[in-house]
Amino acid sequence: MRCILLALLLTSKVFAQNIDAKHINDIALMEQMAHERLLNSANATGASNNFDVKYYRCEWDVDPGIRYISGSVTIYYKIISISNSISLDLMNLGLVTDSVIQRSRLLPFVHSHDVLQVNFPSSAASGAIDSITIFYHGVPPNTGFGSFFQATHAGIPIIWTLSEPYGSRDWWPCKNGLDDKADSIDVYISSPVQYQAASNGLLQGEVITGAKKITHWKHRYPIATYLICFAVTNYSVFTNSVQLGTASLPMVTFCYPENLALFQANTPLVLNALQLYHNTFSDYPFLKEKYGHVQFGWGGGQEHQTSTFIVTPNEGLMAHELAHQWFGDKVTCSSWRDVWLNEGFATFVASYYSEQNYPANTLNTRRNEIAAITAIPDGSVWVDDTTNVNRIFDGRLTYNKGSHLLYMLRWKLGDSAFFKGIRKYITDPTISYGFAVTDDLKRNLEQSSGQNLTEFFNDWFYGQGYPAYQVKWSMVGSSFVKTIVNQVTSHSSVRFFPMPLALQFKNATQQKTIIVNNIVNGESFYNNIGFVPDTVLIDPEYWLITRNNSSHKIVDSINGQNIVQVFPSPMHDDVYVYLRNFSWHSAKINILNAAGQLVYQKSISINGSEFVDISMTGIASGAYFVSIMSGNEVLVVKKIVKY
Repeated sequence: MRCILLALLLTSKVFAQNIDAKHINDIALMEQMAHERLLNSANATGASNNFDVKYYRCEWDVDPGIRYISGSVTIYYKIISISNSISLDLMNLGLVTDSVIQRSRLLPFVHSHDVLQVNFPSSAASGAIDSITIFYHGVPPNTGFGSFFQATHAGIPIIWTLSEPYGSRDWWPCKNGLDDKADSIDVYISSPVQYQAASNGLLQGEVITGAKKITHWKHRYPIATYLICFAVTNYSVFTNSVQLGTASLPMVTFCYPENLALFQANTPLVLNALQLYHNTFSDYPFLKEKYGHVQFGWGGGQEHQTSTFIVTPNEGLMAHELAHQWFGDKVTCSSWRDVWLNEGFATFVASYYSEQNYPANTLNTRRNEIAAITAIPDGSVWVDDTTNVNRIFDGRLTYNKGSHLLYMLRWKLGDSAFFKGIRKYITDPTISYGFAVTDDLKRNLEQSSGQNLTEFFNDWFYGQGYPAYQVKWSMVGSSFVKTIVNQVTSHSSVRFFPMPLALQFKNATQQKTIIVNNIVNGESFYNNIGFVPDTVLIDPEYWLITRNNSSHKIVDSINGQNIVQVFPSPMHDDVYVYLRNFSWHSAKINILNAAGQLVYQKSISINGSEFVDISMTGIASGAYFVSIMSGNEVLVVKKIVKY
């Protein structure tokens, strides 16, 4: 399956029409395959938590034609608690630690069970800042897709790295978990002179010494370990630029010479996406450096910070991976239970890009996404089994349902409050350039909207399934409709999904969409649509995760004649008068206060039944009497209370 996908991706330029549920599932499938063996590791990190990494200086010597790495990693760190040692992650299989040096002094170490424990000659005080340099060499383990990959393209050798989520330890000593970002890094790559080396940040220079070239990259933003990368082969390199506010951002592309024309033709698409995301979500997170693409041989993409690795410049794939620079790189999920903060967001943002550039495809994209989600009646966005790679990178739940959860929040809160909340989330100083959980998103959205979202996240993030709506409707008088809304949920974890629901009433020449805030089963709503419809569409723009909806017209029948209903009471703004099965053709509605003073009067024509919506805004609180008259005859009097 991976080979078929890769072949399809490489054949041609593919546009945003493919940013749909199938395209998303393809991305998810490829990422499942790439991460599978990494996530099967029972102990992904053995690093101690008694220190905080501040900086890595990585000096690596590689030859794309040989699966081998040697070099050194210098780590600057701050001691969190008084310690005699610190422990780092580094695989035993194939990798050998040569020495550990601190201030020109060799330190004793133990390298076993994929952990490198470095022992200090005396206790390090809490708050102390120090550094060590680790020299090592070896052949990184080649399991599954691996995190250190040596291959060929068009007969030319290539080495690339792909470490998400826990693969960094396979090829360099580091702190491997999702809990500690280095403040900055320098990467020095020594390789045969005929090759180009790509990595994070800005290129500082290249120094040629005989048959070797040393390439220096510098990155001065916080970065999670799995986002540090390099790739080396005979790349063709070209640079574009894009104006983001007052800044001109370089866009640097490293691609295979055989694919140069394809990358040059398609790169302007990602420049457009950069401007959209920058203007919508917040400044591009690494504005002082660059964004870049690096071609590699895996059938998908990986959002390495400032240096996304992609197999081919497919528009949907580029839009998805670029979104990760905000959602996954600047703000990174702190647990795989919350991986949707990376993948659901990237899926939603890519769909938003398509919505802005290809609006004719929007409804079809949403409809297909909902169909994929609801194909099975259960499953939550919250990952309940972080040992199962298929569950973590589940295309239906993590990608599609995570994406549509954001669509529903956008629908519920409105564009203004929703996008304001997303901007607050991505710039929140407590998580910006750090790690986040779902409650961080919830908190920021609540602050921007003033709404309590506990029920929403309990239902849609933790809960499983979706509602099927059953709408019954009838005409009330000449222009009002009465709707009764019920829902059945597909999974017992959620008994009812309270949500605003759009209903589109239409006939051959007219249509009108109303929104009802459905909070209980059997709820009735009265709305003035101004015409007689023959059809009702439920959620016509596909904002909600729902399936098997139905609408039925019913006869609004009642026994007896001249029935008058006045409701609600007590009420605040509007009161409704419903005249049913009337034998009179006209009537007058009077509303009097407790002192008998007339505060409202209206004459109406009646053709059997009529419904009247009366605004009480601006009228003082208190008791009132609604009288219905025909001629001089009082037909009925009803008492109401305004609060």
